Amino acid sequence: MYKKALTFILATGFLFTNAQQKFQNGIWRAVLERNDGKEIVFNFDVKDSAGKKIIHIHNASERLLADQITVTRDSVFITLPFFESQLRAAFVNENELNGTWLKRLVDKYQVTPFQAFYNQPERFKTNSNATANVSGRWAVTFLNAPKNEDVAVGEFVQTGNHVTGTFLNPTGDDRFLEGVMDGDSLRLSTFDGGHAFLFTAKVEGDKIIGGQYFSGPTFKQEWIAEKNENATLPDEFALTKMKEGQTKFDFAFRDIEGKTVSIHNARFKNKVVLLQLMGSWCPNCMDETPVLSKLYDHYKNKGVEIIGLAYERSTDFERSQKSLRTFQKRFNVNYTLLITGVSVNDSLRAEKTLPQLEKIEGFPTTIFINKRGEVEKIHTGFNGPGTGEHYDEQKKEFYDIVNTLLVK
Repeated sequence: MYKKALTFILATGFLFTNAQQKFQNGIWRAVLERNDGKEIVFNFDVKDSAGKKIIHIHNASERLLADQITVTRDSVFITLPFFESQLRAAFVNENELNGTWLKRLVDKYQVTPFQAFYNQPERFKTNSNATANVSGRWAVTFLNAPKNEDVAVGEFVQTGNHVTGTFLNPTGDDRFLEGVMDGDSLRLSTFDGGHAFLFTAKVEGDKIIGGQYFSGPTFKQEWIAEKNENATLPDEFALTKMKEGQTKFDFAFRDIEGKTVSIHNARFKNKVVLLQLMGSWCPNCMDETPVLSKLYDHYKNKGVEIIGLAYERSTDFERSQKSLRTFQKRFNVNYTLLITGVSVNDSLRAEKTLPQLEKIEGFPTTIFINKRGEVEKIHTGFNGPGTGEHYDEQKKEFYDIVNTLLVK
């Protein structure tokens, strides 16, 4: 039944029956089934708002709003706010959905089976009380990972069986993770519409062993950790550098309206400029952008400008334009957004857009430029709200840099 319903939904977009199903308000438990049978789970709640359905996806303290929902006969279509993705499902009955998570890639859709069950508030079922406690700071190693991507710092809080936290890495963090300690077994997951993660491991005192990291329908990686309250990461201001002898940028790209904007335009002259290398697909950009939006609104009349340079999945301008308009609206972005026309996956993305840089190490990358147009600092990554005090420190650091450059 599931396969037939799914095929029909994908082919036509609707399931034509006479019965109008009700998308019940309340809490749901969702399951994404990977190709290897592993399940990435999350919760969402359904509500009525202004005469229509909305949902909030739950990840620890985060509530991610999705307000483009269509219920048609026995099908429900949930357009997620970012990442060009959608949940499509048919009602098996009033308490169960069967369908798919569709995520648009460069030239195809990634399709992952999706189910949801009404009135199931638990994220993971537990079989026993916790026999280990993962609270604290951990030095983490991801095995067989590229350089600068193999180290991380795990920070977790455990109350009884319930666990929240995140992994901080050199280019940001894994946002809000939530899960359980079941006996000595750790399980954490997150879903934001574009990224679906599952972390599993065994905890033995001050060591985490046998860790597995699952991402999306296929990716898998091993990880281990050791408790270390002094665990550190590489300096975020040292990962991305200008080429020797280079101090200024020279670029011009089209903005969302299609107008060409150059770094040499009069509006940026003799001002402090923050250059945000970003993309609408980027979860850490999703965390950084509200901070930059507030910073810009506070400083725009004091001699500060911000330019977002977007590296999208596609080189198609209209597709990138559509994604960025949604991103711009959701985060109330009043600063300039430019579309580079270069894919984030292009190995020559730096050479094609900002050849003065040695490379673009990760997203977001925030470049602080003084009033003379010279690069002062380059910060790779962003510690989002899921990192707690690190998020507050990050915001303060950005404001301090801007204040320093304004009087320099």
